[in-house]
Amino acid sequence: MSTIAERADRAGTNKFAARRRELADSALAAIAEHGFAHTGLRDVAARTELSTGILHYYFDGKDDLIAQAIWQYKSECARRYDPIVETAATAEELAERFGVEISATLRDESDMHRLWYDLRNQALFEDGFRDTIVAIDELLTDMVWAVVQRHAVLRGRPANIDRATAYALFDGLFLNCLITYLRGDLTALDQISVRTRNLLAASV
Repeated sequence: MSTIAERADRAGTNKFAARRRELADSALAAIAEHGFAHTGLRDVAARTELSTGILHYYFDGKDDLIAQAIWQYKSECARRYDPIVETAATAEELAERFGVEISATLRDESDMHRLWYDLRNQALFEDGFRDTIVAIDELLTDMVWAVVQRHAVLRGRPANIDRATAYALFDGLFLNCLITYLRGDLTALDQISVRTRNLLAASV
């Protein structure tokens, strides 16, 4: 059987890569619905209009598909706050807009975030997509740090936490509120917004 690289060469690397991205987007919701452990390529095919043959042609297996799908989703998430960082005129505006946006993604994309934490935990035991998880964590760390640094600049003070600590604090807060929300407590949406603003204020 030919390798992914060989098939990409035959199909044209750019077209092959574009098709992989398209298929990964289509598969992501199916994977997120039932989680890593309960979803294989056959399950993805059964829940979408994709065939297992197509999936096997474009991906080396389940780990390859998941790595592509979660990379696309989370790398887009990591850029979501760029406009806020770039355009906020005051620290208060930045904190307010950041809190609103993070609450919205908790509400609208909770299944995707649940999948992210599922995969990050799985990467502690399996190395099939570990490199992708590590790379995504770096992107998210940069994203959080950009918000914290910009907030500090707007307050006219240096940040009193470092880059890694900032990510750990905001990630822990988000996970805590996600768990609360998935358990049916809708107050988590207000909590994440308020607690995010408070954490930003405490970071300088």
